[in-house]
Amino acid sequence: MTHHITADRLVESATQAVTEELFRDFDNTLRTLCDEEDDRKAVFRTLRYARMFFVPVFLVLTILTAVTVIIGCLLGGEKIFAYYPGMIWSRLTCYLALCPVTVKGREHIDRKQSYVFVANHQGAFDIFLIYGFLGVPIKWVMKAGIAKIPFVGAACRAAGFIFVDNSTPKAAARSVLEAERCLRNGASVVVFPEGSRTYDGKMIRFKKGAYQMALDQHLPIIPITLNGPFDVLPIGSLNVHRHRMEMVIHPAVSTENIDTSHKGMQAFADQTQEIIASALWEEYK
Repeated sequence: MTHHITADRLVESATQAVTEELFRDFDNTLRTLCDEEDDRKAVFRTLRYARMFFVPVFLVLTILTAVTVIIGCLLGGEKIFAYYPGMIWSRLTCYLALCPVTVKGREHIDRKQSYVFVANHQGAFDIFLIYGFLGVPIKWVMKAGIAKIPFVGAACRAAGFIFVDNSTPKAAARSVLEAERCLRNGASVVVFPEGSRTYDGKMIRFKKGAYQMALDQHLPIIPITLNGPFDVLPIGSLNVHRHRMEMVIHPAVSTENIDTSHKGMQAFADQTQEIIASALWEEYK
């Protein structure tokens, strides 16, 4: 059993190292290209680029990634296939959109510790930013409607992601229990406490569900600030715009000695929202 666990960790470490090396040079090249704001900015914001290149390539990548995840997880490789194909897909999507990414605060994550990550929800590219650049395996807590997307829904199920069903209180409670099961098994989960994407770039008040999960499992919460996805692909838009994105990973916040009353839990949610707001760019405050 020990040898099996050690082998899994060696494979995971090797996969992480190879992936980081493959992307490092490409990321530096993209930053250089995107610093040149003249013709490229105008060209790559056109619908022609999106329709003729970004959309078809993205669709192919999505299908290939989904199939890889489904087959890999069914063959028993969930530890690797539930994370790395999606991580590579997310990074490639950001690069295809010509969006340079900056990450701050990775040193605040202990890879041996499980967390509940909470982030502001600016747009669809939040998924690619976190999945591609957080640097640790995660499980997503996502809307039940995503399960209906061809290929993607099946891949998410195979990877063990949690679909939140708010149709009834009983269904919502089952979703929370499923997320807590993942946490007990050593996974970390990502939640958008706002519940939906912003319409104007500004945050709305956080809900308490993610904090209850963390409290029940005695796990720390790590707030994450996302800047830029709103300008890449805001809600209601189909046009992808090149724009810089930034992810700021804040120090973990303990759930010990938290007031478990309704008022106390909301105060805790408000506290982490203030932490996230402290690193937002001015246009999102």
